[in-house]
Amino acid sequence: MELPFQLLLHVLFVLSFIFSIFMGSCGFVSLENNLSSSLFPRNFLFGTASSSYQFEGAFLSDGKGLNNWDVFTHKTGTILDGTNGDVAVDHYHRYQEDVDLMEHTGVNSYRFSLSWARILPKGRFGKVNRAGINYYNRLIDALVDKGIEPFVTITHYDIPQELEERYKSWLSPEIQEDFRYYADICFKYFGDRVKYWVTFNEPNVAVICGYRTGLYPPSRCSDSFGNCSYGNSEREPFIAASNIILSHLAAVDVYRAKYQKNQGGKIGIAMNAIWYEPFSNSTEDKLAAERAQSFYMNWFLDPIILGKYPAEMHEILGPDLLVFSKYDKEKFKNGLDFIGINHYTSYYVKDCIFSACEQGKGSSKTEGFALTSAQMNDKSIGEPTALAWFYVHPQGMENIVTYIKDRYNNIPMFITENGFGTSESSYPTTEYELNDVKRVEYLSSYLDSLATAIRKGADVKGYFVWSILDNFEWNHGYSIRFGLHHVDFATLNRTPRGSAFWYKNFISEHKNLAGISYAQV
Repeated sequence: MELPFQLLLHVLFVLSFIFSIFMGSCGFVSLENNLSSSLFPRNFLFGTASSSYQFEGAFLSDGKGLNNWDVFTHKTGTILDGTNGDVAVDHYHRYQEDVDLMEHTGVNSYRFSLSWARILPKGRFGKVNRAGINYYNRLIDALVDKGIEPFVTITHYDIPQELEERYKSWLSPEIQEDFRYYADICFKYFGDRVKYWVTFNEPNVAVICGYRTGLYPPSRCSDSFGNCSYGNSEREPFIAASNIILSHLAAVDVYRAKYQKNQGGKIGIAMNAIWYEPFSNSTEDKLAAERAQSFYMNWFLDPIILGKYPAEMHEILGPDLLVFSKYDKEKFKNGLDFIGINHYTSYYVKDCIFSACEQGKGSSKTEGFALTSAQMNDKSIGEPTALAWFYVHPQGMENIVTYIKDRYNNIPMFITENGFGTSESSYPTTEYELNDVKRVEYLSSYLDSLATAIRKGADVKGYFVWSILDNFEWNHGYSIRFGLHHVDFATLNRTPRGSAFWYKNFISEHKNLAGISYAQV
C-alpha cells in the first residue's frame, strides 16, 4: 500500500531520530557506558502526567458543574491567546486512544487529576454525579487493563465554582469539610484500584497566583502585586495556605482511618519545587536562598511533616503568620507517605534584608525579602526557553531532591512533573516541530541529574513527564506545547514526537539495566 507523503516524511523522521539517539548525536545519556549512574530501581514508576482541566474538555457534559477555571477562562483578558479548556484535548471522550498511546510509549504509570466539579457539581451541597464516577471508573479500568498504574491527584487547581460563591473557597475554614467529604468519595469509589493519591497539586502556586498576584482564580491581590478588584496580598495567601494544609490533613485522616489498611495505598502532596541558588557566596545570599525555599515550598511541607511553619517565616512575619490550634497540631502526626516534586527550573537568589535590593519577585516582606530571578547582573542560571519563568538548569534536579531528602529525613519522593515547553510560533512546519531535540536534551539531562541524586541515597520512587500530550497551559492557553505527542488543536489528532520514541527507548533500556543489576546482586 502506498503511504501518503506526509506520513512517509514522519516515518523517515522517526527513523532518523531513533538513529540519532543510538549515535549519541545530541549528547544523550550513554546507558552502556554509565551503568551505575543511569540505573533506576527495578520497581521505579516511569510515567506521564496530566490534569483534568487541561485535558478533559466536556466542560458541561454529563452533569458536570462549573469550576473556577471554567468561569475564569471565559472572562476577557485572562488567557493570553483568548482560549479556554471547554474542549481542551477532549480526553473525556478520547481517553482510550490516549491510554493506548501511553502503552505504546512504554510507561507503567499515569498521573491524572479528578475534576471536583465533575464528581460533586455543588460540593457537599448537592448530589454525587454518577456520570462523573462512571467516567473515572472507565479511565482507571482502561489503565489497569494495560498494566498502567493510576496515580491520582484529587484536585489540580480546579474547584467547584459553587464553593467560591458560597463562602470564598480557600479563604474559609468551611472548605476543609468540603475537601474531606470529596476525598472520602474518591477513596470510596476508586481506592480499590488506586494505590497512589495526591491531595493537592502545587498548592503553593495556586495560593501565590490566586491570592498574591491574581493571575489565577479567584484573582485576588493588592495593587502593589497585581491588577485585581479585591484582595490582600499580604494577608490572604496565608489564610488560604492554612486552609489547604488543614484540608490535606483532613483527607489524610479519612484515608488512614477508613481506607488505607484495606486498600493498601499511599497518600501525599505534590509541590512546585524550584532550586534556589545563592547569587554569590556571601552569607547573606545563602541565607536568602534558604528564606526563598521556606517562603515557597517549606511553607507547606514543614507544617505537614514537621508540625510547624519554617523558622524564617516566624521571624519575618511574626503575628501575621496564622497559628495552628492545639487541636490542629494533633493532626500533623504522620501527615503524608510521600512527597511529590514538580521541578522544572532554578533561580538565583539575592538578599534583600542586609543588602541593597531592587524591587522584584521575592523582595517583599510577605515573600521573605529574597529577590529571585533566572538572570542577575547579566548572569544567567541556564538556557532560556519559550517561557519567561523557565530556564534550563539540570543540576537543579539533583540539588532540590537532595535538599528535600536532607530536610525531611528521606521520605519517599516522586518527581510528579518535569518537562519542556516550546512556543507554538517557534517552528515553521509541523514536521520540523515533531523533531523536538531540545525536549529530549532537557529530559535526558534532568533524568541524569535525578539518577545522580538517587545514586547518592535519595529515595525517589518514580518520574512523570509533563506531558503525554500538548494541552491547555493555563494562562498561556494553547500557545505553549509540552507534549511527547503533538496535538493538532483543529482536529485533535495526536502525532508522536521524537521525544515519545526517545522516552520509550529510555524506559526500555533502564528496565533492562535494572533487571541485569538485580540479577547480579
